[in-house]
Amino acid sequence: MAQIPNLDNSPLNLKSLREQSQKDLVKILKDIRGKKCLVIEPKLGGSLSLIIQTSLLKEYGIELRHLSAEPVQTDCTKVVYLVPSQRDLMKSISSHVHDDISKGLQREYYIYFVPRREIQCERILEEEKVHHLITIGEYPLYIVPVDEDILSFELDLAYKQCQVDGDTGSLWHIAKAIHKLESTFGVIPNVRAKGKASVLVSDILDRMHTEEPMNSSEMALSEINTLILIDREVDMVTPMCSQLTYEGLLDEFLRINNGSVELDSSIMGVQQEGKKMKVPLNSSDKLFKEIRDLNFEVVVQVLRQKATSMKQDYTEMTTTNQTVSELKDFVKKLNSLPEMTRHINLAQHLSTFTSKPSFLAKLDMEHTIIEASSYDICFDYIEEMIHKQEPLVNVLRLLILFSVTNSGLPKKHFDYLRRELLHSYGFEHMATLNNLEKAGLLKKQESKSNWLTVKRALQLVVEDTDTANPNDIAYVFSGYAPLSIRLVQHAVRSGWRAMEEILKLLPGPHTETKRLGFASSPSFATLQGASNGLDKIADGRRSLVLVVFVGGVTFAEIAALRFLSAQEGMAYDLIIGTTKMVNGHSLVETFFETIG
Repeated sequence: MAQIPNLDNSPLNLKSLREQSQKDLVKILKDIRGKKCLVIEPKLGGSLSLIIQTSLLKEYGIELRHLSAEPVQTDCTKVVYLVPSQRDLMKSISSHVHDDISKGLQREYYIYFVPRREIQCERILEEEKVHHLITIGEYPLYIVPVDEDILSFELDLAYKQCQVDGDTGSLWHIAKAIHKLESTFGVIPNVRAKGKASVLVSDILDRMHTEEPMNSSEMALSEINTLILIDREVDMVTPMCSQLTYEGLLDEFLRINNGSVELDSSIMGVQQEGKKMKVPLNSSDKLFKEIRDLNFEVVVQVLRQKATSMKQDYTEMTTTNQTVSELKDFVKKLNSLPEMTRHINLAQHLSTFTSKPSFLAKLDMEHTIIEASSYDICFDYIEEMIHKQEPLVNVLRLLILFSVTNSGLPKKHFDYLRRELLHSYGFEHMATLNNLEKAGLLKKQESKSNWLTVKRALQLVVEDTDTANPNDIAYVFSGYAPLSIRLVQHAVRSGWRAMEEILKLLPGPHTETKRLGFASSPSFATLQGASNGLDKIADGRRSLVLVVFVGGVTFAEIAALRFLSAQEGMAYDLIIGTTKMVNGHSLVETFFETIG
């Protein structure tokens, strides 16, 4: 099955975006004549696997290598580096060039920076005395379509860079990505932003419009009605909770990377000792599309029903005479057997984790923390985790959830837990704790927490959630409705103004702007429900809302957004933009830094 997702059913023509990125890359490589070796930074290679198939690159006579500290082994005289603008990578490339020179190899070198060149990188090449030997260019890859409704800006460290390092370069990149979308699909007339970084992105976007005005034809034809920008900082509760959708759990336990998971082939029923295999997970797999956003409890039931039905069909086939059309239907069902087998194997593997008492105890504790009614029980649980030396990332994830919902910990408790963490896990983790403190994720309590007010006002805890027939987004966490998606729900229904008081209780400013030149465009205020008639684009499709998460989004939040979009009376299709797909572990790990 293809790793590259099928984008045919996307509410926006994402295929054209992907094809443009393919053309740009092929043009770069074609313009360098002759045989060449393409050296790609490994992480970037993952992103590119969603854009272009390696077989296509090989057709152009290209040798492929991953960038490492080791010199490039190739007979090609032309070496093309495709790398993000990271200073540490310049040292590796410079040492490759020096190594070649010392061996008397004569080669032509090219560096294409993704998505743009940066002066600091070129300065290092000058210091290393190789700049004059290298031809430098750019490959402007700002957006990677991950699936038919998900766009990634591939900025893994955006949240940490903004919160801890004070580096807002990624915000320019996000604004540029949205600006590129607008040049293809028209200027977005309504913009809502919540959070410091999101408001900055909105400002940068306005500045880009002033500096590079769109022509009137681009202004008139807007396929996206509204842009909603939300900072991860606004809701750090949701990613710290364990996701309970099928795709969310796959990510929690197996880490979905560029639309696939890598695991032992034995788990997938393939007997090859110690061999790993990649399993693609995107909407090209029809069964996955059907079950990815369901609560995992329900997925097991659905798979069981499908298997039983197939078994019955098989029994009927072998015991009764079938008509040709019945045979045809049965064969059609058999075609879905590989998908069935794949997901039964994956679900069985996930069950080994979800049935553990430790996992269930952790879920209970997460709900207790969110309920915010038993401070001492939560504190004792985290203290015990530290003393048992459970994996540090697990402890920090729960501790962040505890700290954020309590608006910090009393000084005595904060100092005590910090001391215990360093004693249990080593003083080399001091930098990590400092980073979390700087980001406000782990802090001393300075004011009373307003979590209870927010929780009640936005109905974040929903009792008796029916996971099989959900009527609320809370099903994705079995009873907790993600705060971020409640905000989107309100923004879509009635705008920010109606919830002004609640927004003030959450981190960062909020803005609501209407772009000039759109006086005649239906605004959100008038776009209440499907009955309005204004919510259809001329050709009968629903209006589009682009929801951008600055700092990452989880699969459970995406499931909740898809659930909203499918509700009766919902006038919009939703497309999600994110700096990166994240979960609690991957987000916490970006803050890790060891001393010494």
